[in-house]
Amino acid sequence: MKAMVVHTHGGPEVLTLDVVPLPAPAPDQVRVRVRASSVNPLDCKIRSGALPLGAALPAILHIDVAGTVGAVGEAVSGFEEGDRVYGFAGGVLAYPGALAEYVCVPAAALALIPVTMEFTQAAALPVAACTAWEAIHERAQVQAGERVLVQGGAGGVGHLAVQLAHACGAEVHATVSTAEKAELVRALGAQVAIDYRREGVSDMVRAHTDGHGYDVVIDTVGGAALHQALLAAKPGGRVVSIAARGQHDLSPMHGKGLRLDVVFAIRPLVEDQGFAHLGRRLRAVAAAFEQGHLTPHLHRQIYRFSEVAQAHRCLEAGEALGKIVLVNDL
Repeated sequence: MKAMVVHTHGGPEVLTLDVVPLPAPAPDQVRVRVRASSVNPLDCKIRSGALPLGAALPAILHIDVAGTVGAVGEAVSGFEEGDRVYGFAGGVLAYPGALAEYVCVPAAALALIPVTMEFTQAAALPVAACTAWEAIHERAQVQAGERVLVQGGAGGVGHLAVQLAHACGAEVHATVSTAEKAELVRALGAQVAIDYRREGVSDMVRAHTDGHGYDVVIDTVGGAALHQALLAAKPGGRVVSIAARGQHDLSPMHGKGLRLDVVFAIRPLVEDQGFAHLGRRLRAVAAAFEQGHLTPHLHRQIYRFSEVAQAHRCLEAGEALGKIVLVNDL
């Protein structure tokens, strides 16, 4: 079969077309005919070698997958040939990724695609939506009436976190960098869009929370933004970060008695266990879509697999609005 393969770590240009063996599903796996995938920052970091979680080279990347079931392992129940499915393919350690005609995926890391959901929408959701779901519902446990700040509200995870927090009945604020992104987050349920380039943390807290701080801060940016999240949270508040790698000053956390949680959605792939958690979150995300609480916003350009290098460049340049999706043309 054809696949986009990485033979050496580096820039987007290292993603090249190749021919590789057709995989056979293990007893607990499903072979998926890949229809679409999407780009996550994790994919770019694995490609470049900045995050040492990739498979031995040559490797097939991309975690998110949407497609149809082509073959089912002998120990699998709940899926049959022709089913439309989405989930976590791999591109991590022992699991080849979705940039191929077919990929074998642990059945527990898949869920059925709702009838009204397109493959491109489904491909945008696994990593980003399950991250947002875990952050909002499992870690922060957002409640109605709480004031929630989503840092990076127009990003892949951020725009989904905005919707999930809004569906909880929270008052949602989101940081953005452009007027277009401000318009998007408001359309998705944010009551307040904050241009972080113009308002510092102290100004933000004073202007939008009467100086009290936020009940919950969801940090989707990392780096200096995590420190800003600690400053923006109210005493006794909760902070959830999806990008906590690096060294950070936790003094504000200690001084205000904050709770800090970190979400790493692909941990089951890294640890080779816990896939049931992925399937459960995927089913919850699908239900939220069907209920009208969650809809992925796709970047204006849909790329093809053969254009994956361009898609990676777009994400790394910070040009994406929502999720960057690719359709399989191999």
